Amino acid sequence: MKRLFWALLVPLLLVVGCAKAPITGRTQIMMVTPDQEKAMGFQTEKEILRTEKLSTDKALVERVQRVGMRIARATGLKLDWKFYVIDKPDTPNAFCLANGHVFVYSGIMKYIDNDAQLATVMAHEIGHAIAHHVAEQVSMAMMTNLAATAAAIAIDSKVDNSGEKAAYMAALGLGANLGIVLPYSRMMESEADHIGLMLMAKACYDPREAIKFWEKFAKKGDEPLVYFSTHPSSSQRIAQLKELMPQALEIYRESGCGKDVPGEANSHIAPSAPPKALGTPVR
Repeated sequence: MKRLFWALLVPLLLVVGCAKAPITGRTQIMMVTPDQEKAMGFQTEKEILRTEKLSTDKALVERVQRVGMRIARATGLKLDWKFYVIDKPDTPNAFCLANGHVFVYSGIMKYIDNDAQLATVMAHEIGHAIAHHVAEQVSMAMMTNLAATAAAIAIDSKVDNSGEKAAYMAALGLGANLGIVLPYSRMMESEADHIGLMLMAKACYDPREAIKFWEKFAKKGDEPLVYFSTHPSSSQRIAQLKELMPQALEIYRESGCGKDVPGEANSHIAPSAPPKALGTPVR
């Protein structure tokens, strides 16, 4: 078992690298290269396009693409951005793959009143992509598995009773999930909210509409207990957005979006020129 542990540990240590998340500047541990991360995205995309029905609503598809590209320009990254709408009226969801391809479920539109609120959703998902959260999640899973292997070796060497071993291993799995995996996921969701708010402001979408979206979305209910969830609660998200709002509004005004009408939403006014990059990931 010890030989197996070191056989797993050495290759991981050789590929560990550090990165900085865009906008937040948080230090990240990466064990996955950008090319590997993109390959995961393309593989997932193939499966999605094979199994999901894309919307034929031309107006909705064009709207999603228009809003998405405006957010994408604000990132300053020349990725192969693509935007799809999945025809699922009862599914209020969206996600962005590691290759920069965004999928929006038609069901999210029942909670969206204007383009700025659609930008809230899309900027959040694009935030995940430019922060390389897929690579970070895979890296965290690798480190968690390594720690679990080390713990299993320790339990195996110290505990003889098979029933006790099983109990210890079950407790270890639950502890890792509640104490590491889920909190880490919630942190990345909050970071995507942070990044997304700044991106939408830079793209000239009124960031105050983000709070209105989450307030409306929260009314659908059925949120799980936070400690057992991969996402923060709507109330937590709203509180964070309110705290970040002064910074987002400053970016909004500096981008020439809201300076003419102080204190009023200007979310439907397109910028006279493509927005400048707000920040790029350090890899």
